[in-house]
Amino acid sequence: MSASQPVEMDSLFGDYPLDQAFDEMREGGGELRPHYRALAETLAGLPPEELQRRKQSADLSFLTQGITFTVYGRDEGTERIFPYDLLPRLVTAAEWDRIERGLTQRITALNEFLRDIYSDAKILNDRVIPRELVYSCKHYRRQMRGLTVPRNVYIAVVGSDLLRLNTGEFVVLEDNLRVPSGVSYMLTNRRVMKRTFPQLFSSYGVRPIEHNPQLLLATLRSLAPEGRPEPNIVVLTPGVFNSAYFEHTYLARQMGIDLVEGRDLVTHDNIVYMRTTDGLKRVDVIYRRVDDDFSDPLIFRGDSSLGCAGLFNAYRAGNVTVTNAFGTGLADDKAVYAYVPRIIRYYLNEDPILNNVETYLLTEDKERMHVLANLDKLVVKAVGESGGYGMLIGPHSTARQREEFARQIEANPRNYIAQPTLDFSRAPCLIGNRLEPRHVDLRPYVLFGDKVNIVPGGLTRVALEKGSLVVNSSQGGGSKDTWVLES
Repeated sequence: MSASQPVEMDSLFGDYPLDQAFDEMREGGGELRPHYRALAETLAGLPPEELQRRKQSADLSFLTQGITFTVYGRDEGTERIFPYDLLPRLVTAAEWDRIERGLTQRITALNEFLRDIYSDAKILNDRVIPRELVYSCKHYRRQMRGLTVPRNVYIAVVGSDLLRLNTGEFVVLEDNLRVPSGVSYMLTNRRVMKRTFPQLFSSYGVRPIEHNPQLLLATLRSLAPEGRPEPNIVVLTPGVFNSAYFEHTYLARQMGIDLVEGRDLVTHDNIVYMRTTDGLKRVDVIYRRVDDDFSDPLIFRGDSSLGCAGLFNAYRAGNVTVTNAFGTGLADDKAVYAYVPRIIRYYLNEDPILNNVETYLLTEDKERMHVLANLDKLVVKAVGESGGYGMLIGPHSTARQREEFARQIEANPRNYIAQPTLDFSRAPCLIGNRLEPRHVDLRPYVLFGDKVNIVPGGLTRVALEKGSLVVNSSQGGGSKDTWVLES
């Protein structure tokens, strides 16, 4: 066959393997899932050089837009183009309906949990969650006790990570409530995909996501302090060296609001102002992409130059809204995560729509002993880390790594949890001229202001290295566009 002839379906798939993991595109017997047929036929009908041309065009688009992320601790440099796979991940309307209902339930319960913990702590008094688990969390902020939060909304933005098990069921792996990242990649992936496969995209009836920045802006506006009908809203970034700086600039530009660093802000009489060429301008709402510890050197870390001195007192006085609220990291502690099903039942009197992954709490002697005896089979995570850091994947680890983690667990069991090594779902990726399966997760973005909004889709993250289970971009992962279908 010459290079200009269409690729046959068998040639496209090659020796595409199917195993116990759920395959997003193919059923157990190898048949295409109905909603993937049009995509497979389109790919099979393209000559190899045309497929590569479109891939190169997509890569060039990411390069020219400066769509990057930062990898810390690498000798070859930190700034990289965000890896992107050309093939979309498809989600049916029925699948999305369950995800949407489950995430709405989850953010509602977690918000109630935070409001309770920082006020009456009824859930602790009723012994639903161990008191010491909450108060030993490094993200618990005693400064938030008794403080009135605007509209009682602690969590305005959440990015929960979902996995699909081999049963086809979606489960929640973890919740990201502090400064969840990735929404800019979701939006730019879509923009590139619409240019790369315009006819295919149009024929599929994909639900739109482009309105996410305006939904975020409306959410932030709804949380403004009383008496500020035309609030001045800003995005607070740690600065150009932060791994998600591209996202901070992108979202500020899409929302039409100012991007500021801590040095651009000043407080006076418990009111926050932004320095401008026309003088000081009052700030009413801050979408914070700076961790608690670095937000206000007068209250948290005194050596921080990333925040604004006096910010917390202005917040406490009700003169500025900061979102997500200080102290929300308590609810994405990976040990607290194990109790989310109980949290849902306690506050909502409902069973969880989306289940958790089985989780071992290493403060429990029996569970810790089980984990230490089976480190080669389990995944161990530090409770306060993200981005794939502080993690041991047992089946892919060395004896030396397991020994080191065992020492760390024994020294500080509260700092770790363990979970089964999940063979979560795989989706086809374009590797050369062939399709090969790679593991994927899904991070939808949930907005909570006067109501809950979830744009249909999210960031599908891909473990691009063959056999890898780590989807984080900082660990060699990439992403795909996620198409939620109308029907």
